[in-house]
Amino acid sequence: QDIVRSVFWADADDSDGTSRRGLMTPTTFTPDAGAQTMIPAWVNGKLTPVEKLAAHRQGLRHKAVSVFVVANGHLLIQRRAAGKYHTPGLWANTCCTHPQWNEASAACASRRLTEELGITGLTLSPRPAIEYRADVGGGMIEHEVAEIRPTDQALTIQPNPEEVQATRWAELSSLTSEIEARPDIFTPWLRIYLRDHHARIFGNADNVATAR
Repeated sequence: QDIVRSVFWADADDSDGTSRRGLMTPTTFTPDAGAQTMIPAWVNGKLTPVEKLAAHRQGLRHKAVSVFVVANGHLLIQRRAAGKYHTPGLWANTCCTHPQWNEASAACASRRLTEELGITGLTLSPRPAIEYRADVGGGMIEHEVAEIRPTDQALTIQPNPEEVQATRWAELSSLTSEIEARPDIFTPWLRIYLRDHHARIFGNADNVATAR
Protein backbone atom coordinates (compact mmCIF):
# COMPACT_ATOMS: atom_id res chain seq x y z
CA GLN A 1 0.00 0.00 0.00
CA ASP A 2 1.05 3.59 -0.61
CA ILE A 3 0.10 6.49 1.62
CA VAL A 4 -1.47 9.06 -0.64
CA ARG A 5 -0.61 12.59 0.40
CA SER A 6 -2.75 14.44 -2.13
CA VAL A 7 -5.70 13.48 -4.30
CA PHE A 8 -6.78 16.09 -6.81
CA TRP A 9 -9.69 15.93 -9.18
CA ALA A 10 -10.46 18.16 -12.08
CA ASP A 11 -14.09 18.79 -12.95
CA ALA A 12 -15.24 20.28 -16.25
CA ASP A 13 -18.33 21.61 -14.54
CA ASP A 14 -18.73 25.07 -16.07
CA SER A 15 -22.45 24.82 -15.45
CA ASP A 16 -22.98 28.57 -15.56
CA GLY A 17 -22.25 28.41 -19.30
CA THR A 18 -19.89 31.39 -19.07
CA SER A 19 -18.31 32.04 -22.47
CA ARG A 20 -14.51 32.07 -22.79
CA ARG A 21 -12.97 34.11 -25.59
CA GLY A 22 -11.70 31.87 -28.35
CA LEU A 23 -13.18 28.74 -26.77
CA MET A 24 -16.96 29.09 -26.99
CA THR A 25 -18.23 29.26 -30.57
CA PRO A 26 -21.64 28.45 -32.16
CA THR A 27 -21.76 24.79 -33.14
CA THR A 28 -24.02 22.73 -35.36
CA PHE A 29 -24.39 19.33 -33.66
CA THR A 30 -24.94 16.24 -35.82
CA PRO A 31 -25.68 13.09 -33.78
CA ASP A 32 -23.94 9.85 -34.73
CA ALA A 33 -25.94 6.74 -35.57
CA GLY A 34 -25.93 4.05 -32.86
CA ALA A 35 -25.30 6.55 -30.06
CA GLN A 36 -24.58 4.91 -26.70
CA THR A 37 -22.59 6.78 -24.04
CA MET A 38 -24.08 10.24 -23.63
CA ILE A 39 -21.94 12.95 -22.01
CA PRO A 40 -22.78 16.57 -21.09
CA ALA A 41 -21.62 18.96 -23.84
CA TRP A 42 -22.45 22.52 -24.80
CA VAL A 43 -24.29 22.92 -28.10
CA ASN A 44 -24.74 26.59 -29.00
CA GLY A 45 -24.28 27.50 -25.35
CA LYS A 46 -26.76 24.95 -23.96
CA LEU A 47 -25.71 21.88 -21.96
CA THR A 48 -26.96 18.90 -23.96
CA PRO A 49 -26.56 15.08 -23.84
CA VAL A 50 -24.23 14.19 -26.72
CA GLU A 51 -22.81 10.81 -27.75
CA LYS A 52 -19.20 10.67 -26.55
CA LEU A 53 -17.46 10.02 -29.88
CA ALA A 54 -19.60 12.64 -31.62
CA ALA A 55 -18.60 15.22 -29.01
CA HIS A 56 -14.93 14.54 -29.70
CA ARG A 57 -15.22 14.36 -33.47
CA GLN A 58 -17.03 17.68 -33.53
CA GLY A 59 -14.77 19.32 -30.95
CA LEU A 60 -17.67 20.22 -28.65
CA ARG A 61 -16.88 21.76 -25.29
CA HIS A 62 -17.88 19.16 -22.70
CA LYS A 63 -17.70 18.21 -19.04
CA ALA A 64 -14.83 15.99 -17.95
CA VAL A 65 -13.04 14.82 -14.81
CA SER A 66 -9.29 14.45 -14.23
CA VAL A 67 -7.83 12.95 -11.04
CA PHE A 68 -4.29 13.56 -9.75
CA VAL A 69 -3.00 11.29 -6.96
CA VAL A 70 0.21 12.63 -5.39
CA ALA A 71 2.42 11.01 -2.75
CA ASN A 72 5.84 12.18 -1.54
CA GLY A 73 6.30 14.51 -4.49
CA HIS A 74 5.34 11.83 -7.01
CA LEU A 75 2.29 11.79 -9.30
CA LEU A 76 0.61 8.47 -10.03
CA ILE A 77 0.36 8.30 -13.84
CA GLN A 78 -1.09 5.64 -16.11
CA ARG A 79 -0.28 4.40 -19.59
CA ARG A 80 -3.52 4.16 -21.55
CA ALA A 81 -4.47 0.74 -22.94
CA ALA A 82 -3.89 -0.03 -26.62
CA GLY A 83 -7.64 -0.36 -27.22
CA LYS A 84 -8.58 3.17 -26.11
CA TYR A 85 -10.50 5.15 -28.74
CA HIS A 86 -7.90 7.92 -28.73
CA THR A 87 -4.31 8.41 -27.50
CA PRO A 88 -3.73 4.66 -26.91
CA GLY A 89 -0.44 3.75 -25.25
CA LEU A 90 0.30 7.30 -24.04
CA TRP A 91 0.99 8.32 -20.45
CA ALA A 92 -1.69 10.42 -18.71
CA ASN A 93 -2.54 11.64 -15.21
CA THR A 94 -3.98 9.21 -12.66
CA CYS A 95 -7.45 9.14 -14.23
CA CYS A 96 -9.20 11.24 -16.88
CA THR A 97 -12.78 10.62 -17.97
CA HIS A 98 -16.23 12.04 -18.76
CA PRO A 99 -19.32 11.96 -16.55
CA GLN A 100 -22.33 10.43 -18.18
CA TRP A 101 -25.40 12.60 -18.68
CA ASN A 102 -26.97 13.32 -15.25
CA GLU A 103 -23.99 11.73 -13.41
CA ALA A 104 -22.37 13.85 -10.69
CA SER A 105 -18.71 14.61 -11.34
CA ALA A 106 -17.56 13.28 -7.94
CA ALA A 107 -19.44 10.02 -8.53
CA CYS A 108 -17.86 9.76 -11.98
CA ALA A 109 -14.36 10.27 -10.56
CA SER A 110 -14.86 7.54 -7.95
CA ARG A 111 -16.43 5.16 -10.47
CA ARG A 112 -13.62 5.51 -13.01
CA LEU A 113 -10.86 5.23 -10.39
CA THR A 114 -12.36 1.86 -9.51
CA GLU A 115 -12.99 0.74 -13.11
CA GLU A 116 -9.56 1.78 -14.41
CA LEU A 117 -7.24 1.26 -11.43
CA GLY A 118 -9.15 -0.73 -8.81
CA ILE A 119 -8.81 2.23 -6.41
CA THR A 120 -11.66 2.60 -3.92
CA GLY A 121 -12.51 4.68 -0.88
CA LEU A 122 -10.67 7.88 -1.72
CA THR A 123 -12.26 11.13 -0.59
CA LEU A 124 -12.39 13.41 -3.62
CA SER A 125 -13.29 17.10 -3.64
CA PRO A 126 -12.79 19.77 -6.31
CA ARG A 127 -10.86 23.01 -6.78
CA PRO A 128 -11.38 25.75 -9.42
CA ALA A 129 -11.64 24.57 -13.01
CA ILE A 130 -9.07 24.69 -15.82
CA GLU A 131 -10.17 24.66 -19.44
CA TYR A 132 -8.14 23.36 -22.38
CA ARG A 133 -8.62 22.35 -26.00
CA ALA A 134 -6.35 19.82 -27.69
CA ASP A 135 -6.16 17.69 -30.83
CA VAL A 136 -5.96 14.06 -29.67
CA GLY A 137 -5.60 12.51 -33.13
CA GLY A 138 -7.96 10.44 -35.23
CA GLY A 139 -9.99 13.51 -36.13
CA MET A 140 -10.98 14.09 -32.48
CA ILE A 141 -10.71 17.09 -30.16
CA GLU A 142 -10.73 17.20 -26.36
CA HIS A 143 -12.25 20.45 -25.07
CA GLU A 144 -12.34 20.11 -21.30
CA VAL A 145 -11.83 21.78 -17.86
CA ALA A 146 -10.31 20.87 -14.33
CA GLU A 147 -10.39 21.15 -10.42
CA ILE A 148 -8.31 19.93 -7.35
CA ARG A 149 -8.07 18.93 -3.52
CA PRO A 150 -5.94 16.83 -1.02
CA THR A 151 -6.26 13.82 1.36
CA ASP A 152 -4.14 11.29 3.33
CA GLN A 153 -5.27 7.70 2.67
CA ALA A 154 -3.96 4.20 2.02
CA LEU A 155 -3.95 3.23 -1.66
CA THR A 156 -3.99 -0.12 -3.41
CA ILE A 157 -3.64 -0.17 -7.22
CA GLN A 158 -5.09 -2.98 -9.35
CA PRO A 159 -5.09 -1.77 -12.99
CA ASN A 160 -7.74 -3.04 -15.39
CA PRO A 161 -5.77 -4.19 -18.49
CA GLU A 162 -8.63 -3.16 -20.77
CA GLU A 163 -8.15 0.42 -19.56
CA VAL A 164 -4.54 0.70 -18.39
CA GLN A 165 -1.30 -0.86 -19.70
CA ALA A 166 0.90 0.26 -16.81
CA THR A 167 1.20 2.68 -13.90
CA ARG A 168 4.14 4.40 -12.26
CA TRP A 169 4.93 7.09 -9.71
CA ALA A 170 6.54 9.97 -11.61
CA GLU A 171 8.58 12.53 -9.69
CA LEU A 172 6.80 15.87 -10.13
CA SER A 173 10.03 17.87 -10.01
CA SER A 174 11.35 16.10 -13.11
CA LEU A 175 8.15 15.14 -14.95
CA THR A 176 7.97 18.45 -16.83
CA SER A 177 11.51 17.92 -18.15
CA GLU A 178 10.64 14.34 -19.08
CA ILE A 179 7.61 15.56 -21.04
CA GLU A 180 9.68 18.21 -22.81
CA ALA A 181 12.23 15.57 -23.82
CA ARG A 182 9.65 12.97 -24.97
CA PRO A 183 6.31 14.74 -25.64
CA ASP A 184 5.27 11.96 -28.03
CA ILE A 185 4.74 9.46 -25.18
CA PHE A 186 2.43 11.70 -23.12
CA THR A 187 -1.19 12.74 -23.74
CA PRO A 188 -1.81 16.30 -24.94
CA TRP A 189 -3.78 17.19 -21.80
CA LEU A 190 -1.03 16.05 -19.42
CA ARG A 191 1.45 18.15 -21.39
CA ILE A 192 -0.89 21.17 -21.05
CA TYR A 193 -1.53 20.60 -17.33
CA LEU A 194 2.19 20.40 -16.51
CA ARG A 195 3.27 23.20 -18.84
CA ASP A 196 0.55 25.78 -18.13
CA HIS A 197 -1.11 24.87 -14.83
CA HIS A 198 1.46 23.09 -12.64
CA ALA A 199 1.30 25.52 -9.69
CA ARG A 200 -2.49 25.82 -9.86
CA ILE A 201 -2.98 22.06 -9.85
CA PHE A 202 -0.26 20.87 -7.50
CA GLY A 203 0.62 23.88 -5.33
CA ASN A 204 3.31 22.60 -2.94
CA ALA A 205 2.37 18.94 -3.42
CA ASP A 206 5.74 18.20 -5.03
CA ASN A 207 7.46 19.31 -1.81
CA VAL A 208 5.54 16.91 0.47
CA ALA A 209 7.99 14.81 2.51
CA THR A 210 5.77 11.93 3.69
CA ALA A 211 6.88 8.43 2.74
CA ARG A 212 4.84 6.43 0.25
